[in-house]
Amino acid sequence: MDPGQWMLWGLLLFLAVIIGNVAWVLGVRRLYRPRTAPPQLLRARCQDGWEVAVHARRAPKRRFEEPVLLCHGLAANRFTFDFAPPYSVAHYLTEAGFDCFSVEWRGTAHSRTPPSGRRYTDFTVDDHILQDGPALLELALKETGAKKVFWLGHSMGGLVGYGVAQGPHGHQIAGLLALGAPVFFKSEPLLRSLLGLGVRAAWPQRFRQEWMSATFAPFLGYVTLPLSDLLVNPQHVPPSIQRQVFANMLSSMSRKVLLQFRDWIENDTFRSYDGTVDWRAGMSRLTLPILVMGGSSDRLATAENVRKQYELLTSPDRTLHVFGRDRGDQMDYGHGDLMFGAGAPTEIYPLIRAWLEERATLLPKPVEQPVSTPTLPA
Repeated sequence: MDPGQWMLWGLLLFLAVIIGNVAWVLGVRRLYRPRTAPPQLLRARCQDGWEVAVHARRAPKRRFEEPVLLCHGLAANRFTFDFAPPYSVAHYLTEAGFDCFSVEWRGTAHSRTPPSGRRYTDFTVDDHILQDGPALLELALKETGAKKVFWLGHSMGGLVGYGVAQGPHGHQIAGLLALGAPVFFKSEPLLRSLLGLGVRAAWPQRFRQEWMSATFAPFLGYVTLPLSDLLVNPQHVPPSIQRQVFANMLSSMSRKVLLQFRDWIENDTFRSYDGTVDWRAGMSRLTLPILVMGGSSDRLATAENVRKQYELLTSPDRTLHVFGRDRGDQMDYGHGDLMFGAGAPTEIYPLIRAWLEERATLLPKPVEQPVSTPTLPA
């Protein structure tokens, strides 16, 4: 064959691989989709025009006035908290009597569409704090008629909660639960190198690691991917749940957000994109109830990290829990293990529920609520 024919066959082979991979990923996501009734999809409109998706699950019998905002971390989506029972904080808390609203930050999943004139990757963590957070609080209050909202955030979701609590809408938060949130960023060299690679791979807009995650999801439980223990300890998560999580939960990352995280790690700080606001320093002024939680073997939000975080706080109602064998738990929890570890539904979820119930406003009479009808596919 002449060079032109070789080039043609090479192009056809490349297209076949791409088409095959697309079909594979779509099939994987369909096969491993959590088999639960989808929540109701709502939209919270931010002041800058961006609409953030909120997935609402109503308590069959609402017992408490305050709803719970469930806020995922970096590279994740609403499946962090709204998964298939028993690995679903949203289902667990609705059964306890709380209305739950699982967030998807701008640029993620159902929140990808930007307002006119903006790119879907044109945002930083500042936008989550200054734009998304206030809009989410207003939506939850409007939907429930409550005066305040509980905020439960994992990893970056907890950091955003700390930032929102320091702003003009902080009085609307009844209590903040930070789960595996690394307020300190003095990290190991390996993590710095990985983040640097992520920043370069995200040029010019975002890092699409969720496609690779879904591609390899069916093999998890049979093989262990390199560095997977940074996100979740494979020994602590049932193989079937590993496959579902990696097929559904990971989302792409904005390059600007990754650049902001690189600044935090290189300078051990928790501050705004332009460096003018120090959210870590502001934590000492918070007076609302705060529950700080972490895992004893978490490599992203280490036990030392969350203890130092707790020591920053001066709120009269503050509590620290580091889940691990030292406190009698069945495992030393890692980062993702806090939601999906085999012991999470019996060791971590009940502690979250008990903390909320002690501080929530009990309704005079439980309110029977119909099952939410989804407005769009979830």
